Amino acid sequence: MVNRRQLLTRSATGMGALAVVGLSGCASPSIEDYAQDKPTLDLRSYFNGKVDAWGVFTDRQGKVVKRFTVDMACTWQGEQGVLDERFVYSDGTQERRIWKLTHLGNGQYQGTAGDVVGIASGQTRGNAFRWGYTLALPVDGRVLHVSMDDWMYLMNDRVMLNKARMSKWGVHLGDVTLSFTRRG
Repeated sequence: MVNRRQLLTRSATGMGALAVVGLSGCASPSIEDYAQDKPTLDLRSYFNGKVDAWGVFTDRQGKVVKRFTVDMACTWQGEQGVLDERFVYSDGTQERRIWKLTHLGNGQYQGTAGDVVGIASGQTRGNAFRWGYTLALPVDGRVLHVSMDDWMYLMNDRVMLNKARMSKWGVHLGDVTLSFTRRG
């Protein structure tokens, strides 16, 4: 028969194990987790030419707030790349973002854009790219600086999936989900 002390000990041990599992579930993935995944992503090859994208912005509850399409013209000269993105949103508004990227070697990249605060930095490993930056986001007549944790996953030579988590002061604001398709 199990006495009260044994029951409390077992409960505490079980709760401790659940806490460890729960905390490890909250840990973010590392770019190194994808080092062996194929096909191998080279941003200079993928984002070279015309690329189309379809996406949604969802709020923190997962509700779609806005849908959009993106027409991209991408070029590279050596280690320098330009991604000219033209967005059309479901409400009819349009936006343009021009990324200027630099490949630093070993899968590391830096970039700037007109609505990016400071310098974006990222790294590829295997089929994945993790990109971090601060975006100046217009909201209700003011501009918020939001942190973007942006992940891209190459599915095949034409298709790449993208999910970016938006936060401010560590508070999750929403997500951007995109599907890229290379033309031709």
